[in-house]
Amino acid sequence: MYSLIINMKLPIYPYNLGYALSGGGARGFAHLGVLSALEAYGIKPQIIAGTSAGSLVGVLYADGYSPEEILEISEHVYFKQLVEVTKPTSGFFKTTGISDFLRKHLRAKSFEELKIPLVAVVADMHNSTTYTFSEGKNLVEAVVASCSVPILFEPQKIDGKYYCDGGIFKNLPVSIIRDQCRYVIASNVSLMQKLTKPLTMKSVAEHTFKMMSNSNVLEDSKLCDILIEVHGLEQTHMFDFDNKDKLVEIGKHAATIKLNETDTEEILSNCKKYDRLTKKI
Repeated sequence: MYSLIINMKLPIYPYNLGYALSGGGARGFAHLGVLSALEAYGIKPQIIAGTSAGSLVGVLYADGYSPEEILEISEHVYFKQLVEVTKPTSGFFKTTGISDFLRKHLRAKSFEELKIPLVAVVADMHNSTTYTFSEGKNLVEAVVASCSVPILFEPQKIDGKYYCDGGIFKNLPVSIIRDQCRYVIASNVSLMQKLTKPLTMKSVAEHTFKMMSNSNVLEDSKLCDILIEVHGLEQTHMFDFDNKDKLVEIGKHAATIKLNETDTEEILSNCKKYDRLTKKI
């Protein structure tokens, strides 16, 4: 069977299928709808790359939770429970609640214990570049760092260095896993929206970060095999946790439409065929 693959001149990749999940704050709940639609189609990834909210959803999914179970454990979680107001020095909020939430629900205590490999994308504040965590026991710290929007949240200190939200440089982390995967499906829940009025410090900070993170999405969006762009989230603010069910349904609807496109169906069919082929080796 191995010789069959060689004769077909198909390059060998460590993973057949990878998911890249974008940042987006509360709009990350739409990823759950996307994941649910993909599961209904009969596919699951062998690796996940997540930025910010994408890493938060990604780590729970990689830990073995279904999209429905992730929504269930998040049902009564709101922004005020996830943060702790602090005297502004390096940020307005501490991410104590996010850490507590993950430590309570994650069964894996390290990256290696996850059922699906995860790459958490962060920004390295010392070297002003993208950095990734994919191994070791700093699982919770890495995911929290990936979610730590600058100014709003304090940077996370890991092994003596400071890290913050990966969306600064890599909000749609396709390139992070592109060379490792035969196919990559990207879910982007952070499409640009108009600046809301009246202006507040919070709305200006949120909009500024969205402009910055969206500016680096274009190149990565060209690298994936299937791009699911979730429209209809424009009125959802970064920290609006009041309409989780609605966000999930919007994500599922966007993914279902994309999965029914002819080009997408062909890619997924080839993905399934190759997956079955490699399992027989």
